[in-house]
Amino acid sequence: MKKILEIYKTAKAPVYSFEFFPPKTPEGETKLFEAVEELSKVDPGYITVTYGAGGSTRDKTIRITSELAKKFSLPAAAHFTCVGGNKEEIRVILKQIRESGIENLMALRGDPPKGEEAFKKVEGGFGYASELISFIKEEGFDFCMGAACYPEKHPEAASLESDVDNLKRKVDSGASYLVSQLFFKNSNFESFLDLIRKKGINVPVIPGIMPITSFTQIERFKAMAACEFPEKLVSDLEEVKDRPEEFYKRSVNFSVNQCRELVKLGAPGIHLYTLNQSPASLDIVRELKN
Repeated sequence: MKKILEIYKTAKAPVYSFEFFPPKTPEGETKLFEAVEELSKVDPGYITVTYGAGGSTRDKTIRITSELAKKFSLPAAAHFTCVGGNKEEIRVILKQIRESGIENLMALRGDPPKGEEAFKKVEGGFGYASELISFIKEEGFDFCMGAACYPEKHPEAASLESDVDNLKRKVDSGASYLVSQLFFKNSNFESFLDLIRKKGINVPVIPGIMPITSFTQIERFKAMAACEFPEKLVSDLEEVKDRPEEFYKRSVNFSVNQCRELVKLGAPGIHLYTLNQSPASLDIVRELKN
């Protein structure tokens, strides 16, 4: 399996990648594989598979990441968090991941289990992604590790500056590239990029993009990621929120233009959050490649 940093180092064009999550049902899993099959038509650089809140999908994440990589001959990264595990448990899981043929990880702190509001460090475990990344390196695992970044700051961070200081610890610990939380204002990403470069963070930074498929998602994204929306985007989508075809057209058009601008700004690729659906992400990448 090719390592993701090498993909960015050797790419002659922007790298388009897709994120999926482990479904809860066999039917959902069938639909996931169908979505990946559709999206494989645009030759993605790699795919990623998330980890459920509280590590609830750990085994499924490992299995699905490995199966998708083999079935579609795609480089793949499994999300991995430090939620609910001490060092010994984490060491065992890392061995399982490596033995499954996975060479790429997205190393994250992770979200608290369902029903819990705050993250709680397990005794003998880790409280930050930077600690997890350091441990993986110290244990001699040769994973290529990505980490998350937040152009509009992590919701729990006191300030963007303190969040960037924490981000530098992740990179100094061994993160090879960064994938951003979703955002909709490129000016915020550009300012963030300028700030982290001044702090000496020089690894590839990949914008994370989420196509809007329904108007109700806007408020959910604001609450989930504390992201800012362009007023014109909101008004344009609100105008057609009860006209699905026109809503889809305007949303995809916005994402295409957003991605084009990001590539012009120097983004080495675009990471699309698919929600296990292929149409919007497929249309966006097809338009970008054209």
